[in-house]
Formats: sequence, C-alpha cells, structure tokens
Amino acid sequence: MNVLAICGSLRSVSINRMLLHAAIRLSPPDMEIVMFPDIGKLPSYNPDLEHCVPVQVAKFRTQVADSQALLIASPEYAHGVTGSLKNALDWLVSFEPFANKPVALLNASPRARHSDAALREILKTMSAELVESASISVRLLSSSLTEDEIANHPEISIAIASALFELQAIASHRILR
Repeated sequence: MNVLAICGSLRSVSINRMLLHAAIRLSPPDMEIVMFPDIGKLPSYNPDLEHCVPVQVAKFRTQVADSQALLIASPEYAHGVTGSLKNALDWLVSFEPFANKPVALLNASPRARHSDAALREILKTMSAELVESASISVRLLSSSLTEDEIANHPEISIAIASALFELQAIASHRILR
C-alpha cells in the first residue's frame, strides 16, 4: 500500500516533519510511506493554469493519484492552516483522483485546534475520506524529542503505529470496493 505523506511546514527541523518521518519508520511492513518533498516549490494556485498545469503540480498530482491514502501533519499559523499546505490542497480541488481519498491527520500539538478544525473542514469540502480513527494528536510541541525519540517513545510510537494500521484497514477496504 502506497501512502503519500505531506508536511505543511517548510522548516527542515519541523516537529511535524519529524512526526511524519517517525511514521515512515513505524509503518506496517506492507505499507510504504513516501514524503512529498517539494510543497514549498508548488507555484501559487491559479485557476487559469488548470489547462496547462505547471510541472511541479503535475508531479504532485501524480503522486497523489498513485497513492492509496494521504498522511498529513502541519503546524498551526495564526489560528489557521499553513499557506503552503492550503496552496497544495488548492491544486487538488478539481483533481478527480483526490476525491474520496482516505486521509489521516497527525497533529503534533493538541493546542493546534484551530488549524486542525480548519484542515478537517477543507478536506471534507474537497470530498476526502477523513479517517478519524487514524487521525491522532500527540504532545510534541514543547517536548524537544528527536525523530529517533519519537519513533522509540512507548506511548507515541504505539499511537502512531495504531493510526497507521487504521489507515491501512480503511484504505485497503476502499481498494477492495
């Protein structure tokens, strides 16, 4: 099963990026999670370009289409979704292979309630299949844990692994339909 991971932060040492990398390490043996590395390189969404999609957007859309599910982790900025993540999602609004795609959210800060709620609303509006049982919040914001420590933390690693098994179960069921 192929899962595309999307980090809404552009920071190289982002907690959300570390959380996604830990998820990659904790994924079930028959699940391959690949990080989309170029969210910051996507051009600003422009509906005039829908008939001549930029190369970076075409690559992103191909990766989304080729995945059976998405895994998103993003920080909160000014009580909202980051601009880079919103821009990436805007490029998927009219992209049919995104509709009904299973999506799980990893929230590295339970305090990030506004962006989490906004992201859920955006995804529902876009007809994503939000997998609630695979969407989790973990307290990483002030923990200063490294990627290794996140992946090896008894409670956090179990929560991540459980979320991934849930995502796999839902996405696999969808594939069989």
